[in-house]
Amino acid sequence: MLNLIKSLSRTQKRNILIAVDSTLIPAALFFAFSLRLPTDGALAMMWDYLPVLPYVLIIAAGLSIWLGISSTTLNDYEAGSIGRTAVFSFFVATSSVILTSVADIQMGLKTQIVFGITFFVFSVISRALLLQIVLAIYRTGTNRCRVLIYGAGTTGMQLVSALRSHEIIEPVAFVDDNQALQGVSVLRLPVYSPVRIAEIVAENKIDRVLLAMPSQSQPKQMQIARRLQQMGLEVQTLPSFSQLIGEEALIDKLTPINPRSFLGRDEVNARQGKRDEAYTGRRVLISGAGGSIGSELSRQVIESHPEKLVLYELSEHALYQIHQEVMQLVEGSNIEIVPLLGSVTDARQVRRVQMDHDIEVILHAAAYKHVPLVESNPLAGLANNVLGTHTLVTEAAASGVERFVLISSDKAVRPTNIMGASKRLAELVVQDVAKRIAEGNGLVFAAVRFGNVLGSSGSVVPLFQEQLRRGGPLTVTHPDVSRYFMTVQEAVHLVLRAGSMAKGGEVFVLDMGKPVKIEQLARQVIESAGYSVRDVNNPDGDMEIEFTGLRPGEKMTEELTINGTLIGTGHKKIFFTVEEGLSEIEVASALRSLRHALAAGDESEARAMVMRWVEGYRANPHDGNELPGRITPVT
Repeated sequence: MLNLIKSLSRTQKRNILIAVDSTLIPAALFFAFSLRLPTDGALAMMWDYLPVLPYVLIIAAGLSIWLGISSTTLNDYEAGSIGRTAVFSFFVATSSVILTSVADIQMGLKTQIVFGITFFVFSVISRALLLQIVLAIYRTGTNRCRVLIYGAGTTGMQLVSALRSHEIIEPVAFVDDNQALQGVSVLRLPVYSPVRIAEIVAENKIDRVLLAMPSQSQPKQMQIARRLQQMGLEVQTLPSFSQLIGEEALIDKLTPINPRSFLGRDEVNARQGKRDEAYTGRRVLISGAGGSIGSELSRQVIESHPEKLVLYELSEHALYQIHQEVMQLVEGSNIEIVPLLGSVTDARQVRRVQMDHDIEVILHAAAYKHVPLVESNPLAGLANNVLGTHTLVTEAAASGVERFVLISSDKAVRPTNIMGASKRLAELVVQDVAKRIAEGNGLVFAAVRFGNVLGSSGSVVPLFQEQLRRGGPLTVTHPDVSRYFMTVQEAVHLVLRAGSMAKGGEVFVLDMGKPVKIEQLARQVIESAGYSVRDVNNPDGDMEIEFTGLRPGEKMTEELTINGTLIGTGHKKIFFTVEEGLSEIEVASALRSLRHALAAGDESEARAMVMRWVEGYRANPHDGNELPGRITPVT
């Protein structure tokens, strides 16, 4: 039967409804006659009416098609269709009056009116019955999806009304946070408290939960959805009416947050304002040009009008993106842009690139910098950050590169992780080459050390924003963890200024203001998006901050220098520090040990090398679970 119904065409369905109406007309006539005549009299009157009945049926069929009565599907038969049925019944009754008058059939006007009203009632009832019959057939012939609706407000009620005539989906009950609604029935469905969801699901064999509360904030909806999904339920969210008609973005309400707003201080002028002679007219190579720092270096170096800019990058996608952007920036100028795919660990390629393009300035930003990833992959991190720097700086010295600037990190100071240790070793390598080779040949090799960059790849702000889009929680390792922060624009501006004022062998340190607590930064991100923090003081807030415990190798705070000494340079934001380095023999021994560990694939030997040669290195000072003063998240 179900297959038969599904196989019917639109024309066949229309003909069935015309046939139903044609059957209802004599039934309505007999009912009208029976109200004022006994059964025998009613039958006799029906016999007298037979000559005009075919004409009434033909007129009725034409009217049904013209008014669209027979074309209206059972699912769509509602107020508007009922109104057209009333008009249809009126015209049918009128045609009956005219035809009986012409045929001289004695039928009172009251009987004709009763016939019209009866036909109208029969038509409406018949369609309601047909709909229930069809739905019953569908229910027995298909697997119904039983749904629980979260939200018994206007949207939830509209959803139930729409689903009542659905072939497959069957609404079973409501749940709602509003205690005034709990325990009552809405549209013949009971309303329960959300705390009983597990019980309701088990008793009623619920397959899916529909969230019908578009006025709730997205984080709140995501929290509910996540809780329901953990119960093994399929969850779907109903958009608001403004979203459905396109007045509100369907994605989310988040807009990009300017990282400058999280600094807690004035930003250093992120543009040089005038050309820097250290880069003007020079042939400049930027390693890691596709990264967050490298790409901003490329943009700002362009402002100094170099003769040539070589973009050296390992990632094809990153290189393509920065090359396309830079080509637009140099449009109309005579600056030559050269995109090159390659690794800083490839000595042969590095040598060829420097010679072919006669490089005068190298800004070395290529590095693996994600602390947890490098901690899990120490050999790869050390090979890229240490040996890559050694390859690039030694080839630069051999090729006579005038200026070499290493982009370092504050994590290099008394590091507790392999990433920081690798950056400290890179600094030592650059200082060694600067003393042994560069200074004697009039070359300037230096390093610039600074902290976290807001908005860069892997930094906390993009991570927090992504967690916010997913409905939270925002994860912070420890309530007391703090970091130094800069925007990428001001960091690069100061790096270029430090690089231009270098004399050789310095480790520059940038003034980044006071360290910022990561928990406070998370709160700022939440509040900047228009939400409230959910904690013990505000259990009804939108977004929770969850403390996950310090990761292996993570420090509570970072330092800027090993010995605490900062020497001014004439620029209020740029200092340099004098720290004891390694001798040529010690650097060679460290590199030899590292190469041996890499050749053997021995992580323990690599860590032992780091422990021996990096001052202040303390491996894994925390077990990842230490949370003094932990704030228990509200659940």
